[in-house]
Amino acid sequence: VPWTIKAAEAGKHVLCEKPIALNAREAESLQAVCERTRVKIQEAFMVRTHPQWLGVRDVIKSGRIGDLRLITGFFSYFNRDPNNVRNKTDMGGGALLDIGCYPITMSRFIFDFEPWRVLALIKHDPELGIDRLTSAMLDFKSGQSTFTCGTQLTPCQSIQMFGTRGRIEVEIPFTPPPTRRARIFIEDDSNNKGNSIEVLEFPLCNQYTIQGDCFSQAIREVAEQAIALEDSVKNMAVIDALVRSAHSGQWEIP
Repeated sequence: VPWTIKAAEAGKHVLCEKPIALNAREAESLQAVCERTRVKIQEAFMVRTHPQWLGVRDVIKSGRIGDLRLITGFFSYFNRDPNNVRNKTDMGGGALLDIGCYPITMSRFIFDFEPWRVLALIKHDPELGIDRLTSAMLDFKSGQSTFTCGTQLTPCQSIQMFGTRGRIEVEIPFTPPPTRRARIFIEDDSNNKGNSIEVLEFPLCNQYTIQGDCFSQAIREVAEQAIALEDSVKNMAVIDALVRSAHSGQWEIP
């Protein structure tokens, strides 16, 4: 946040690596900075502009899998290097801020709504202090999202969406390589009786390039950003509530 403010005050538009802040209060303070400096500030969630996720949203909006009821995800890697930023609590390290933010933002993006309450279990590394294992549940108006993220587990990532008439699975949801086509798998009433699952493939692309191009376009054309700063504040509010829930052992309201 301090460096984002310095850049904004120097007249520079800012595409800031996620998470955009350490908590919602910090993220909210950037809104006043935007108003004062007249620059654009955006959180760098490259997944939000990847064609595979735009495709997922289109399939769900088409009603093909019926009413969306559940999103379930997993994201992990193994890293215990004490010098790595991901293992420094004062710099936003830990599973929830580093990778748990992905299933949160995508659940909000796909449900197109905010969770009204959240619940979490968190296990901390006794030496590093960061959360090394977090499991969470987000309660939305029309369904639920559950996910687990960990920084000391074998590397893996997955996400599935279940509706009343079918499901969608994203093959590599968060870090699809630019050297192969991204794929999603669809199983619905027409093919869940023993027939093959439909595979949708997307053209080769680099999601970081797309993200940068979209942000550049928003600046040059004075258009809306792909991710509004207000959206980032709401995402951080969910993370804050999950941390509170882990301490209270109860549902918390973002």
